[in-house]
Amino acid sequence: MTLYAAYGANLNRELMLLRAPHSPLLGTGWLKGWRLTFAGGTPATGALATVVEDPEDTTGVYVAVYDITRADEHILDQWEQNDLGAYQKLRVRVDLLTGQQTAWLYVLDDYEGGLPTPQMLSMMAEAAEAAGAPADYVADLLRRPCAG
Repeated sequence: MTLYAAYGANLNRELMLLRAPHSPLLGTGWLKGWRLTFAGGTPATGALATVVEDPEDTTGVYVAVYDITRADEHILDQWEQNDLGAYQKLRVRVDLLTGQQTAWLYVLDDYEGGLPTPQMLSMMAEAAEAAGAPADYVADLLRRPCAG
């Protein structure tokens, strides 16, 4: 098994139970030196959540880390349309309460820019709150500009 760092909508534990039912949650933490942003998408779906490396960012990205099985990784790849080349898998260092761990995550293979839908931001904020993200992190998600 390998470690997967979930962000955005994948912070939702119930959603992850559908997408990775055999992969236990190890804990939550921060992806330091990276920031949450949006890219790609369509006018109907809005821009999609992704992360970009940003050494100047002081907040980081709140993540949930799962010990993911190969079978669940394959299911996640299908959900994220990895076979279509929409996302790349990158290995990153995540700060957990128990120390730093190396995990992989999905990064959208598209140019940064575009606005998410209000529904996407709301879903991401709810997922972050349920995963234990600090209130200021959740509030920042809800303050972001959105399409529509």
